[in-house]
Amino acid sequence: MNALDWLNGPAFEAFGQRVIWSDMIGNTIGLAALALGWRRSIWTWPAQFLAGVILVGAYASAQLSGGVGKQLLVIGLAVWGWSQWRRGHRDEGGEIAVRFATWRERLTLAAATVAGTLAVGGLFTLVPELSWNPWPDAYIFVGTLAAMVAQARGLVEFWLAWILVDLVGVPLAFSSGLAFSGLVYVVYFGLVLWGLRDWWLRTRPSATALEGALL
Repeated sequence: MNALDWLNGPAFEAFGQRVIWSDMIGNTIGLAALALGWRRSIWTWPAQFLAGVILVGAYASAQLSGGVGKQLLVIGLAVWGWSQWRRGHRDEGGEIAVRFATWRERLTLAAATVAGTLAVGGLFTLVPELSWNPWPDAYIFVGTLAAMVAQARGLVEFWLAWILVDLVGVPLAFSSGLAFSGLVYVVYFGLVLWGLRDWWLRTRPSATALEGALL
């Protein structure tokens, strides 16, 4: 048995569904990547890169070509995000500075997300073998990329984008037979709420001073 066969082999069953190793390992690393993003650690990007590489196998085994394509783009964006954070603005503590997007940035990101979802959803509809559930898959596909772009730019809206992705991602993962992905999305949701609160508070002028006083 080669490594790919092992990764796509069964690990255990959850809720009557088989969980494969690639699904479990990839999403566990993805969960760690989100936690690292919450802590504004640059290691969030290598973790997202590794999770994307492993999840390619998981989505391929589930015959979700759209998911495979998404993970390939996630890999590319992880490299870009790493470069952005390496030369990004820092706060007084030397960590990545975060901020709310301007209205122009919000409108641009929202318009690009809508246009991208329509384009990808249309492609999935025209080529059924790419996805058995075109529009939810396209929504998650583009929403994930939008969230990563916002994260790379240090925007608080990154967390809001993840909330919108989770609302569709949980039921789609379970219905696709990727039970562990569904469970991880539920945990993602909790981390996203905490991350949103943390980044939101750090946009306040007194946040850095308060943090220093507590130390």
